[in-house]
Amino acid sequence: MTLIEAQEWDLGERVLMVRRLPAADRPTLVMVHGLGGSSLNWVALMRHLEGEFDLVALDLPGFGASPPPRDGNYTPAGHGRAVVALVKALQPGGPVHLMGNSLGGAVSVQIAGRRPDLVESLTLISPAMPHGRVGRGNAHLPVVAIPGVGDALVKRYAQVPAEARMQATVDACFTEPGRLDNDVRQALIDEVRQRDALPYAQDAFLSSLRGLMASFVDAGPRRPWKLASQYAGPVLALYGEDDVLVDARAASRAARTFPNAEVVLVPDCGHVAQMEHPDLVADLFRSRVLAASVSL
Repeated sequence: MTLIEAQEWDLGERVLMVRRLPAADRPTLVMVHGLGGSSLNWVALMRHLEGEFDLVALDLPGFGASPPPRDGNYTPAGHGRAVVALVKALQPGGPVHLMGNSLGGAVSVQIAGRRPDLVESLTLISPAMPHGRVGRGNAHLPVVAIPGVGDALVKRYAQVPAEARMQATVDACFTEPGRLDNDVRQALIDEVRQRDALPYAQDAFLSSLRGLMASFVDAGPRRPWKLASQYAGPVLALYGEDDVLVDARAASRAARTFPNAEVVLVPDCGHVAQMEHPDLVADLFRSRVLAASVSL
């Protein structure tokens, strides 16, 4: 299959690379990837929803082929401002459906809590939200986040061949790595190689990780779960039962916190349900999110 080509969007204060499958007179769905990911993480799902929605997947600032943010803000709220700018350019007259995976889920919660007028519905796939239990696959991240230590570790890891780094990521995120589409696999390898030449790539990763972890200990009025409790629109939260990065037991807090949430535990699934089971995610989005949106 031909990959959806990324196009540059100049939004004034920022430039974003965006993959889009337009559909006239259809609702707009904006998709936000996770830490270290890109818009490529949504290609499989976009293929399942093509023609039904105006599909938009972006590279967050500093990730994929998007340049770093001019203000240097890599926090979930900072990334959220980039997504808001894109949403306003796409849909100046109304809200969009918003979907986020991992870090992208945390970013999407920031947007929904702060700007609910822009969010028709919220779909979260293994969202990176504060939780008392550490996933067995991410216990190393607090160490990586330490200034100096993390920089050295990431620099050393960058010496590993691109194919091996990409495969290690897939192995950590999938229950069955063979489910990754071959053309997306090759595109991900190519993307790793291209990013190796970018002087800001490591800083974007580390700064986004540190910004995310700082949000976990925020005790203020805009802490992640407080923002979640303030969004009254329909929410679909998907957690992979085999996810080693986000503990599926966090699903219970999502069910308690969002006023209008449906929470689904996805069996035989890791951290990226939209890549591992795109058909199921598409069906759940159609049947549960859209039905809830219409009934409001």
